[in-house]
Amino acid sequence: MAGSEGGEMTDYIPFGNDESLTREALPLEGRDEASLPPPGSPDIVIARAVPPRPITEVAERLGIEPDQLLPIGHDKAKLPHDFTASLAERPQGKLVLVTAITPTPAGEGKTTTTVGLGDGLSRLGHKAAICLREPSLGPCFGMKGGAAGGGRAQVIPMEDINLHFTGDFHAITSAHNLLSALIDNHLHWGNELGIDPERITWKRVMDMNDRALRHLTVGQGVPRQDGFDITAASEIMAILCLASDLADLQRRLGEIVVARNRDGAPVLARDLKADGAMAVLLKQALAPNLVQTLEHNPAFVHGGPFANIAHGCNSVMATRSALSLADIVVTEAGFGADLGAEKFFNIKCRQAGLVPGAVVVVATLRALKMHGGVAREALGEPNPAAVRRGARNLARHVENMRDFGVPLLVAVNQFDQDSPAEHAVLREACDALGVEMVVSSHWRDGSRGSEALAERVAALLDAPATRLSLTYGDDVRLEDKVRAIATRLYGASDISLEDKARRQLEEYEAMGYGHLPVCIAKTQYSFAADPAMTGLAAGHVLPIRETELAAGAGFVVVLCGSIMRMPGMPRRPASAGIRLDDHGEIEGLS
Repeated sequence: MAGSEGGEMTDYIPFGNDESLTREALPLEGRDEASLPPPGSPDIVIARAVPPRPITEVAERLGIEPDQLLPIGHDKAKLPHDFTASLAERPQGKLVLVTAITPTPAGEGKTTTTVGLGDGLSRLGHKAAICLREPSLGPCFGMKGGAAGGGRAQVIPMEDINLHFTGDFHAITSAHNLLSALIDNHLHWGNELGIDPERITWKRVMDMNDRALRHLTVGQGVPRQDGFDITAASEIMAILCLASDLADLQRRLGEIVVARNRDGAPVLARDLKADGAMAVLLKQALAPNLVQTLEHNPAFVHGGPFANIAHGCNSVMATRSALSLADIVVTEAGFGADLGAEKFFNIKCRQAGLVPGAVVVVATLRALKMHGGVAREALGEPNPAAVRRGARNLARHVENMRDFGVPLLVAVNQFDQDSPAEHAVLREACDALGVEMVVSSHWRDGSRGSEALAERVAALLDAPATRLSLTYGDDVRLEDKVRAIATRLYGASDISLEDKARRQLEEYEAMGYGHLPVCIAKTQYSFAADPAMTGLAAGHVLPIRETELAAGAGFVVVLCGSIMRMPGMPRRPASAGIRLDDHGEIEGLS
């Protein structure tokens, strides 16, 4: 958390109308900055050092009365459906998207920057809120760790958010697997719908990385091939994140295509009379979650699709609610701009009618050096020449974001080992691109370190509204939608479809689903399908292995290369470092 230049920790009242309530107004529980864990301390230690405010106080900053909340303990709450429905006619605030360049395996700090930017805007006196996705247990115990931000730019209660939180993931898993059970139960009791067991496309899910469950044989009497995806890749996760209200949720659930019958016609979840029961399981999960940042500013954390194997954006319900309650809303989309931001525009904005007022592209020097050919173990060493080479990756992301017609800037997420010479080289590259660059130290300094970034983003939002330009129209053939993304955004020379994938796309169009957008599933580490192709990966051919129809969510999933929708764990998973100490406190969660 940030404090004044003099070192005393201060609280500020960002939403007040009294001009005397300046950036540094009231002491924050009497603590000074020196009393907090130093920058570089484990995230969980920093988060634990800041007691959360009662969630009713955080909600009051948005004008939400206590009786308009569904509290979950003292530090978490959901917004009830009657309250979110009452927000529909309110004026909407301005939306900011935070995205990034092609990341290293550790990530480049989109969530941290989103939190830091939101806190910075609040520090400047703006009525701001942030919208994030919920973390999955898979990465928490696998390789990447949690997703609550880092350093002094986190959301709290960090432990709850990274683990079970409000139970939304469990509800999604239960609803998904209820449908799986109903399919097999229907086969067991005579198969009245004539489902072809060889053409069942609905798998099972769990919220954990487990490669052993990717391919299974299931059934008693009617054995068939099945498998598990991770919950974050479930179509029900996407439906929850794209639904506009409870009625839309139930409608979308009914539209899920689970199989084909023996005549080749689609079998829907509605045909199995599963949609109502699934909607009941998801009723509370659809309600947006409200928590707070370390600086006690409002944060909506709701929905959790990955951006490499799903559409990678938080829920429409949370985003719309935040826009009705705050003047500026900062949200993020997963992994690099080629994945999360592309899907944010072409799927979320297309379906929900959202138009962001600004885009922030997060870059780190270590990622630029990786794209400049530096080995992972040497990324912490100064290397301006590698930064210059790696800036080509940033340049493509910047040009891609410009194609959508939204004002943007580059935010450098500062690390302690960054050198002035490297920053100077990157600034030269940004100047050549005609894009503004801002160095931000929110990880180390909280909102004090993100003030400059917040000021420049606020200035972008003052510009006249722009017209959003999407990558393709609804009437374009599915194959050509994929080709448009691959050639215009990934720098591919073309796409290559295996016979199975081509046949599937033709079937979807014949079934009346040709108008849907596409959701490309590929590695997050490259513009190509090969994670080893860093930098520009210029001229590659994007290989399309197969596709999946997500009719309820409203898109077609396109699987590229060897990407899997059930991840595996690394040789040394993060779980090995997580434990309870002698006092029952969690250690090692990050």
